[in-house]
Amino acid sequence: MCASCIHDDDSIKDLWSIDKIEDMQAVLLNWFALHGRHWIPWKLKPNGALPEKLEKLPVYPIWIAEVMLQQTQLKVVLPYWKNWMKAFPTLVDLAHAGDHEVLLLWQGLGYYSRAKRTHQSAKKLLEIIGSNNSLNPLAWPVSISTWVDLPGIGRTTAASIISSAFDLPEALLDGNVKRILSRLIGNEQSLSRSSSKLWSLSNDLLDYDSPRNFNQALMDLGATVCLPKNPKCFCCPWKSYCCAYYQGDPSKFPMKAPKKALPNLVIGIGIVFNDFGEILIDQRKPDQTMGSMWEFPGGKQEKGELIEDTVIREIHEELGVHIKVLQNLIEFDHCYSHKKLHFVVYICKLSSGIPKPLSSLQTKWVKPDDLINYPFPAANKYMIKALQDYIVPSKEK
Repeated sequence: MCASCIHDDDSIKDLWSIDKIEDMQAVLLNWFALHGRHWIPWKLKPNGALPEKLEKLPVYPIWIAEVMLQQTQLKVVLPYWKNWMKAFPTLVDLAHAGDHEVLLLWQGLGYYSRAKRTHQSAKKLLEIIGSNNSLNPLAWPVSISTWVDLPGIGRTTAASIISSAFDLPEALLDGNVKRILSRLIGNEQSLSRSSSKLWSLSNDLLDYDSPRNFNQALMDLGATVCLPKNPKCFCCPWKSYCCAYYQGDPSKFPMKAPKKALPNLVIGIGIVFNDFGEILIDQRKPDQTMGSMWEFPGGKQEKGELIEDTVIREIHEELGVHIKVLQNLIEFDHCYSHKKLHFVVYICKLSSGIPKPLSSLQTKWVKPDDLINYPFPAANKYMIKALQDYIVPSKEK
C-alpha cells in the first residue's frame, strides 16, 4: 500500500511526519520558483515586480480576479479582468458605477449573478473602508469572516484574496487543489462527501512561512501539471508522495459522482423588426436567472408544436404583440451547467400591438448597431453575429 494513502478514519498528522510535510512544502515551493505562473498580473506589484515576503499587494484587483475565476479558466478571465480594470480601476469607481455598466463589462463571462454580487460587495466594502482609504491595503479586511459575509464570496475565494494580498496563512480548496489532494491521498470518496477531509488536509499542508507562494504553487500545479485528463506526472514535484501515481491511474481521481442526464430543450427566438428597422428586445427581471440581462424574445417549444408557432405564441404571451415569422436566421446548440438548449432563431415582423413587459422588466426598440450597448447572455452573441451578416447584404440590395 502507498504510504500516502489516507482512508476515511485517518488523519494526515497521524500518518505523515512533520519532516515529510516540510519536505513536500520545500519541494513544491522550489518547483514554483522555477515553473510557477509568475506573470499573472494581479499577483504582481503595480511596478510589475514580484512581491517580497509579507509585502502587501493591492486588494481590489485580486478580489475582482478571484471572483471572475470562480468556475472559469484563467485564459478566459484575463481579457475580461483587463477590460474591467480599465473601466473600473478602483473600488470607488465600481461602487459608483451603474448596474447596466457592470453587466455590460461582464457580458460573455457567464454566471452573471457574480457581476451583480460583486457590485453589491463593492458598495459594502466602500462603507467598511471609506473612499479615502480604498487604495491602502491596510484598510481592507483581513479576516475570513468579513469576506464571506460579502455577497458572492465563499471560503476559498476569501482565503485566496487574503493569502494573495497579505501573505497570510489561509488554506484554500478550489477545484485544482481538490484534484491534487484527492490524488495525493488516493481519496476514494466523492468530492461532496470528502470536503471536510480535504479542507483539513489543505490546512495541514499549508506552509505558514510562505502561504502566498504555497497557495499559488498549489493552484499552478493543478492548472499546468496535475490536469483533469492526462496529468503530466513525469514532471510533478509531488509524484513520489502521490498515492494516485503509485497506483498507476491518477485520472480516476477525484472520484466522480454519476452524472445526471441534462434536459434537452428547443427554444424558439424571434428577432422582431418594426417599420423603422428597429429590433425588439426585452430585459429580464432582476430576480430571474441572468437577471437584468437583455434578450431577444422567445421561449420553450411545447410538445407537438411547430417551432414557428412557438415563436409566435411566446412573443404574444411575453409582450402582447402579434408577429409574422419571415425566415430562419440561425440554429445552434448552447450548453449550460443544468441544461442543453437548441436555439432556432427567426427574422420576424411586427404585425400589430404595442410591446408590453408582461413577464419582463422592460422592452425597447433599438437600432441594430446599438445592440452592442446592451448586456446579453452569451448565447445571444451567435444571434447578433448572424443578424449582422443578414443585415449587411440586405443593405447592399
